[in-house]
Amino acid sequence: MKLFKKIIWIGLIFLGLSVLFIFWANAKIENDTEDFITSDISKLPGEKVGLLLGTSKILADGRKNLYFYYRIEATSQLYKSGKIKNIIVSGDNSRKHYNEPDDMKNELIKSGVPADHIYEDFAGFRTLDSVVRAKEIFGQNSYIIISQQFHNERAVFLARRIGIEAYGYNAKDVNKYAGFKTNLREKVARAKVFWDFLFGVEPKFGGDKIEIK
Repeated sequence: MKLFKKIIWIGLIFLGLSVLFIFWANAKIENDTEDFITSDISKLPGEKVGLLLGTSKILADGRKNLYFYYRIEATSQLYKSGKIKNIIVSGDNSRKHYNEPDDMKNELIKSGVPADHIYEDFAGFRTLDSVVRAKEIFGQNSYIIISQQFHNERAVFLARRIGIEAYGYNAKDVNKYAGFKTNLREKVARAKVFWDFLFGVEPKFGGDKIEIK
């Protein structure tokens, strides 16, 4: 019985520390990136490249994924404003008939962005992969990241920790109810950022250098 109580106490202590760490990680990331993220295009510097972070075009229930379409809209606005000259669409292409970069590229072309100004990164399986590969594969040491604010905060934090002069342009968010699971998952993902740094986690794939003209 004493051993059982000890195990329970250890478990509760570990749980409490984990919760505290998650809160700290979220506060740290938000505080360190607030000066580099905006929903106001006029506050952004001009950059050669915008990095559009991928997500699925269609939800599991068959509905449109508003996160996806709002990111496309924001990227198109950023390009047409002249703040960026080229776009890297970075996402998951690990399954048959599932291709986030192609989906993003096609929608951007529909919105009026020239195809030859869009570069596809098919190995952006995670935010870390997308951010690092934009530097290591596409040769960009500064760029604007496009996603929703909660995602931009983590992405910009990651980028700046590895020496990239990154900024974030916030796409429109979905309502709180629709995005509840996504935002909850994001809280944990921010804690994992520090785990990845601690253990030197790198992108899953490398590849040949791609020149953005």
